[in-house]
Amino acid sequence: MTKAITINELKTPRVVLVIVLAVFTVLTWVFANDIYGPDSVFNKNLFGNEALNGLVRCVPPVIRCITILFLAWVLNFVAQIALEHFAKGSKAMVTSVKLLKSLLKYVIFIVAILFCLSAWGVNTTTLIASAGILSLIIGLGAQSLIADIIAGLFMVFENDFEVGDIVVIDGWRGTVIEIGMRTTKLVDYRGNIKIVNNSKISTVINQSKRTSVALCYISVEYGDDLPRIELIIRDNLDKIKENIPQIINGPFYKGVDSLGDSSVNLLFLADCKEEDLFVVQRAMNREFKILFDNNGINIPFPQVTINQPVSFEKSDNATRANFEARVFAEEQREASKDLELDQN
Repeated sequence: MTKAITINELKTPRVVLVIVLAVFTVLTWVFANDIYGPDSVFNKNLFGNEALNGLVRCVPPVIRCITILFLAWVLNFVAQIALEHFAKGSKAMVTSVKLLKSLLKYVIFIVAILFCLSAWGVNTTTLIASAGILSLIIGLGAQSLIADIIAGLFMVFENDFEVGDIVVIDGWRGTVIEIGMRTTKLVDYRGNIKIVNNSKISTVINQSKRTSVALCYISVEYGDDLPRIELIIRDNLDKIKENIPQIINGPFYKGVDSLGDSSVNLLFLADCKEEDLFVVQRAMNREFKILFDNNGINIPFPQVTINQPVSFEKSDNATRANFEARVFAEEQREASKDLELDQN
């Protein structure tokens, strides 16, 4: 939806400057012969001092440069808006359009500079064809600029990552918001933006290419009945998945992850999108805490007990419970075999 421009917005310095430059540009077209023509007032000997006359003769090139730069800005502004209209749909389309916007901005700027040099009488054709200017640019340190541009093109064409992907670059995790000709921009969950030169990106971990694994560690007391706990988990996994719509596959019970100093630590996994990773982990912690509380399963915490023996619930049929719990644990291991973690 197009936003209406208010009177207050029209009074902002930037808008006023644009209006002034637009009027100025139109006037230079209307009075082009008087400014640039052979009978231009700026070509006449207005002062007896040659130095002052030389300064006056510089006015037409200055006016031409101002109009050229303003028109270049308008052309870039319109092109950016037009391209933004196509920056929708797939991530590949958004990434390509953003790269094209960056490229177009540099091309318009370079062409405008060449026109400005031409306005001052510089033979730009010879300048471009000269090998000396290329050596000068490289000598002034354009190697890094060229490296950034080439690296940016390779990143887009090889589809290593796209706008909207969650990546880790140099240990910094964020969402890609722009891949430009020179730099790539990431934003983290706090809103901080990291800008990295394309040529400096050596290692990238793309966490959006495949689904991610959300982890949930829940501890239970040593004295509790593990088969009873596993059967309670079995009967409630589907309900937990219903309560967490961000879960794609799972949650899965992976079994006893470790035997701690004062607890038996259980591990649960779930498949989800990378952007939902922390949401799913927090939701799983909540759901299993509620489940354990409702079934009298204690989650241990540091405490001192003096002559207060703890009684634990036991299965009515321990043998059958052990068998069913073992079958459940094996089924869960088989169902989640593709979500194995690297423990190294």
